[in-house]
Amino acid sequence: MGHVFKEALTEGPQLLLLGAMAVGYLSGDAGSAAMQPFTGDLFKGMLAFFLLDMGLLTARNVPALKGQRPALMAYALVAPLLHASMALGIAVVLGLATGNAILLMVLAASASYIAVPAVLRYAIPEASPPLYFGLSLGLTFPFNILVGIGLYTQAAQWALN
Repeated sequence: MGHVFKEALTEGPQLLLLGAMAVGYLSGDAGSAAMQPFTGDLFKGMLAFFLLDMGLLTARNVPALKGQRPALMAYALVAPLLHASMALGIAVVLGLATGNAILLMVLAASASYIAVPAVLRYAIPEASPPLYFGLSLGLTFPFNILVGIGLYTQAAQWALN
């Protein structure tokens, strides 16, 4: 585990992200105003290109899921439910408000498609794109949008009200 934590905190992208958060925290409002051209306007354009690239890669890789094992498909649909359930348990223990619990559940359920495709693409080039793009963005994401968010909302309201 020590190696994993060392790797997680010293790899280039993670170190850059942690450093950026530290600089942002330390520079306060003045630093935020100075960085506005990069973090505001330019960020939106770069985000649009990034999302377009992710969408194109997903569209190319979803057809390759056809020959994959059904257990992988099931995992893409069961994992978000499991993660959202764990988040609900944490929300109950912490006494979070219903809205905060729903947000935590949605974030936990969507962890596989928020960060994984972009990170795996560069960090583990030998990983199979049909698996991490196709499953996360081709199955889990639509499942969460169409079914998950409503289900998580109902579960949080039932557990916390």
